[in-house]
Amino acid sequence: MRCLPDEIWYMICTLLSHRRDLVALFNCACSGKKLAPIALTTLYRIRELAPDADSRNDVEHDLLGRIKRSSRVAYESGIFGSALSSQEQYVKKWAGLWRTIILSSLGKTLYPYHEYLQTLDLRDLEELLTDYYFRGRTRQDFFQGELEQFKIESDEEFRRSASFKVVETINRVGEAITKQTPLLEELTGKVRSGELSRWIPRLPRLTRLKLWNGAAIAGNGNLIRLHCPSFKKLAFLDWDGTNSDQDLADFLNELRPQSLQSFENMKCPDSLASFDTIRNAKFGPQSFQALSCHGKSLTELKLIMLATDAGPQVSWLKCCTNLVSLSLAGGRGLSDWVHWDLEGKHHDDFFETLAWLKECKNLRNLAFANFHSATALMAPILLENSIHLTSLEYVGARLSHTEGFLQALANQTSLQFLCLKDTTERDPNASDVLVEALSKLVNLTDLHVREISDTFTDLQLSRLACSLPKLEVWSTRVHELTEDLWDVVASLRSLRRLEVDAITYVDSYRIINFIEKLGPGNNGLVLDLTNSRDSVTPHEEKKIKEGIAKKVGGKFKFTYNKHLKLDPWWSPFDSSSSD
Repeated sequence: MRCLPDEIWYMICTLLSHRRDLVALFNCACSGKKLAPIALTTLYRIRELAPDADSRNDVEHDLLGRIKRSSRVAYESGIFGSALSSQEQYVKKWAGLWRTIILSSLGKTLYPYHEYLQTLDLRDLEELLTDYYFRGRTRQDFFQGELEQFKIESDEEFRRSASFKVVETINRVGEAITKQTPLLEELTGKVRSGELSRWIPRLPRLTRLKLWNGAAIAGNGNLIRLHCPSFKKLAFLDWDGTNSDQDLADFLNELRPQSLQSFENMKCPDSLASFDTIRNAKFGPQSFQALSCHGKSLTELKLIMLATDAGPQVSWLKCCTNLVSLSLAGGRGLSDWVHWDLEGKHHDDFFETLAWLKECKNLRNLAFANFHSATALMAPILLENSIHLTSLEYVGARLSHTEGFLQALANQTSLQFLCLKDTTERDPNASDVLVEALSKLVNLTDLHVREISDTFTDLQLSRLACSLPKLEVWSTRVHELTEDLWDVVASLRSLRRLEVDAITYVDSYRIINFIEKLGPGNNGLVLDLTNSRDSVTPHEEKKIKEGIAKKVGGKFKFTYNKHLKLDPWWSPFDSSSSD
């Protein structure tokens, strides 16, 4: 080791990082003082370390997902080499990760781990502090010694929703860590405005903020402009305040022009109910004008917390023509839809919006929800030969009554992800049109078609299965899972996840027969069935689970739901399922 210069070791560690060889990098870090800083720095720069969700149990995957976001020490150092016996042991190790990071920021560890961080996810710390198993000796050990200054004095430490003390602790920890984090690029969590103002000057490499409350950024635009020249991504979940449109516009105008590349405002992930969870945030014309100041740089735009009457002003975004991803959600209820009926109520604004979308030649991902004129806008876009979408999502009313949109789908053969949800009554006559269009999308890997698929016949479903050989995820609702249909689905050699709501009887024998026909390409298959009848007994369910695990290392999930009534305001922007 002494014979090789540092440059060679940097090259070796970089090569190991490209191979994602965590064990080798950890061994390098343990080999001596000369190589440890190089190996540790490389470890902390590796992202996306969590294995495939289907390849490990839910508990372990959940924890690894948390560790991946910010506290990567244990996984990178091989702590998870052996299986852990319980959730409590996971939490102990999880707490150990954070304790090490915090102690390093206080100068109490051999190496300055906090200085290697590129991502500081304070959501992860909040989840730890409010976890049921973060109690007793685990909690006591965490806050002992140097960390006693961060100790939470509250009777609510077991609550999932964070109390004031938890948020206070999170911000105290952030204050300590951000004092010396020269490599930090991303900051996430419940950060208060005052703390953010102090932290920003310390983070010269900051590129992304993802906050719980967007109001924390108000008044901080000039600080970011002065101290964070690489800042380019902003996302937040909610916004407390009565003047959100003006405050957001002021922030965007304070940033360096044409610097923002990604802007997302999203509903709270803990609520899968509706857009009604967004109570305070109402963005509209002032925000649209301010976003136009970044029209050339913006490539990703997600707007779902819009003012009820903001529909006609959507065309004010016409300067944003370099978009790759666009997601728009209109009214938060049927009563709001009249304001988003651009085609019927705001004719000029409709054509201006359409002209803007046609200019977005780089558009690849498009999503609309509760936007009354969405299908009328999308149909001409789908027919544009210069636009090649890879992802399309739509949730709205009377989808099956828009034949022009359904027919236009067939023109976008580049589509790999498609999600369609009709929140109102379906027209059975539209089934042939939709199946005809879908069968031409031969590059589809993810297909989510529910409600509107209620009227699909076995022949139509079989045609889809035969026409879409690349399908990896298929989510649908059918009247009955017949033996012929199971046979056709088994022919999908790339299928990794099958989600089916079956309205009538499900035959466990057919499921077992289906499993026997799976091949190597179906490794890790997750079969998720919901049935309106409790037609699978516990014994049969166990047998199916054992069979699919043995055949392809997969999983079987069965849910009894006599109503089979899905939430009419489910969001397409969170349509992917997770284990």
